[in-house]
Amino acid sequence: MSRELRVLSPTAILGYGFPMESFEEGMKRKPHVIAVDAGSTDPGPYYLGAGISFTDESAVKRDLEIMIKAARESGIPVIVGTAGGSGGEPHLQEVVEIVKSIGEDNGLSFKMAVIHAEIEKEYVINKLLDGKVKPLHPVPELTLEELEKTERIVGQMGLEPIIKALEEGAEVIIAGRAYDPTVFAALAVKEGFDAGLALHMGKILECASIAATPGSGSDCMFGYLGEDNFRLEPLNPIRKCTTLSVAAHTLYEKTNPYILPGPGGILDLQDTKFHQETDNIVKVTGSKFVPSNVYTVKLEGTKKVGYRTVSIAGTRDSIMISQIESIIQEVRDRVKDNFKDADYKYHLDFKVYGRDAVMGSLEPKKEITSHEIGIVIEAVADTQKIANTICSFARSTMLHYGYDGRISTAGNLAFPYSPSDFKAGEVYEFSIYHIVEVDDPYELFKIDYFNVQ
Repeated sequence: MSRELRVLSPTAILGYGFPMESFEEGMKRKPHVIAVDAGSTDPGPYYLGAGISFTDESAVKRDLEIMIKAARESGIPVIVGTAGGSGGEPHLQEVVEIVKSIGEDNGLSFKMAVIHAEIEKEYVINKLLDGKVKPLHPVPELTLEELEKTERIVGQMGLEPIIKALEEGAEVIIAGRAYDPTVFAALAVKEGFDAGLALHMGKILECASIAATPGSGSDCMFGYLGEDNFRLEPLNPIRKCTTLSVAAHTLYEKTNPYILPGPGGILDLQDTKFHQETDNIVKVTGSKFVPSNVYTVKLEGTKKVGYRTVSIAGTRDSIMISQIESIIQEVRDRVKDNFKDADYKYHLDFKVYGRDAVMGSLEPKKEITSHEIGIVIEAVADTQKIANTICSFARSTMLHYGYDGRISTAGNLAFPYSPSDFKAGEVYEFSIYHIVEVDDPYELFKIDYFNVQ
């Protein structure tokens, strides 16, 4: 009889939640591991730079408490990747403290592994000088100047550190920044299952039921890994996995439909086949992992570029809407002229909802057809005070700007909130989005072990 390894993925991101009924259905299928991805770069660079999570602490604790209690009752491990949303040291420690409190609150005892992923800047400087740091297209080459401005750097760990923690007997693994599929594939690869199939299954499971139809990031998905295939099953009866939904999700976040690079190699999907096994289960075959000659780790780093203030407004004056481009340019010019002697360094932006705020220059529909538009005025400057000044002046200038054909002089904009200006605080940009050659897969990822009781 062929072997099978079963994986329960409760939710697309730890803290997004899941129905208890779906989770209980998953536990009935006797999983060998409960695994969850806890982060993403999708919310942008701020959370990595600021060292805070984009998920709520109470929501994370709710999800983890259910998972850990069920896992301890069943004697199976729980593996969390990219803890705290970004996987840096403050993010990691926040989740570690949550896990400790769960153990204390519920009288649980278990061995916890904490895998660190934040990297010292000096390490990257040395690698850069050795020519072992390369950009990921379309990012430019990394410079020492840009590296010096970088405030936090994480590495995206592969399977190996998680497998090592499992081999050391860890029952709960909290990992910093991790390649998304690894937490789902690590136990399987440790047990000798095919790495290509395990990683491809992990690629689907990391988003839980988003790969089902109708999709949801707040519902469970179950994976069955065999010797030459894996199967995917949503655990909520309102959802189905179809060949279309699973194949479509395989293309998710990929520049090449057949090749998915990751730590230590590539996932080759050229021979992958999708089979509709039952009404709601899809079987996948043919996925392969091809090791690379040189082991590389993706680096993510952020730098602080200033402080932000925003103002949100709207207008339904058709005359103003027809002239919005020239009005915005006139406001820009007026701001520049007013502060030309102040030597302020700032960035002023206007996002026009109802025109092109979502797609920007890529928007194919150039004509505004809406009876109203929303305008977000954003100022970014070296200090919060300067950002406040620029945003305030741009807002007041647009509010009272005298455009051709204006009828009302009481004000051009409607503000949904008072105060009209919001101090949004620090602004970060990704300064590092590169790969680094490493001597071994473990060197960047220190593991600490704790007995929680």
